[in-house]
Amino acid sequence: MEKEEIRQYGLSIGADVVGFAAASDYKSERTQPLDTYLPGVKSIVVLGYRGNRGALESASHRIALTSRMGEIELGNNNSYRMARFIEKGTKTKAAPVPVSYPLDMAPPVMGMAGDVSLRHAAVAAGLGAFGRNNLVLNPEFGSQIVFAGILTQLPFASDPPVTDNPCTDCGLCVENCPAGALEREGYTDTLKCLKTSQPYGFIGTLKYFSKFVGASPDEQKALLRDPALLSIYQAQFIGFQYHCFSCIASCPVGSGE
Repeated sequence: MEKEEIRQYGLSIGADVVGFAAASDYKSERTQPLDTYLPGVKSIVVLGYRGNRGALESASHRIALTSRMGEIELGNNNSYRMARFIEKGTKTKAAPVPVSYPLDMAPPVMGMAGDVSLRHAAVAAGLGAFGRNNLVLNPEFGSQIVFAGILTQLPFASDPPVTDNPCTDCGLCVENCPAGALEREGYTDTLKCLKTSQPYGFIGTLKYFSKFVGASPDEQKALLRDPALLSIYQAQFIGFQYHCFSCIASCPVGSGE
């Protein structure tokens, strides 16, 4: 099975871009070696899905979140389909990589890194370069793109890298980050980001119930009527609730500006 057959299949099922990275070109200090997840892995197929600009610019975080959830769901479904496609067409094994959740919650990563860094895989596959917001900027779509990946035992060479970084270093992502999570170049303060982008995630939930446990009966009644509780409840079955997309929305690359 050749690259182009796989690339065309990926495009046919909804990916906007498809790239290939040799396992030896994948460099991520925070993740385990790729053969931890697929023995004999030789390459990664990376699929990219552009976001909806209209949703990203919406005043409602729920509209923006719906677009992001769609990108993640499509990415996960298609990674599974691509892995099946490769295994059916070859005598090799393939394994889909989660776009987002589930995450390893055990030390040392504690849910702060995926098993495979799809950002680093996308860069190795020639689909973009790291911008000032520490996201991958695709030459066409900027940082308005979500990546999915498939580990494969097929020995593909990496696609040519993006040598002309699309990032203009305008600093808008840093200025517009409400959490101040991008102040140090090359580093994202994940805890600062999560407190703002996922207020009803684990940190927000722990904070709410800590208040509840130590409160008086009247205060507990008031807390049970607090809309925050319903937001926490909703977040439990959604899995996550992003309230902030500033680092993506403020980036002019790929926005048509």
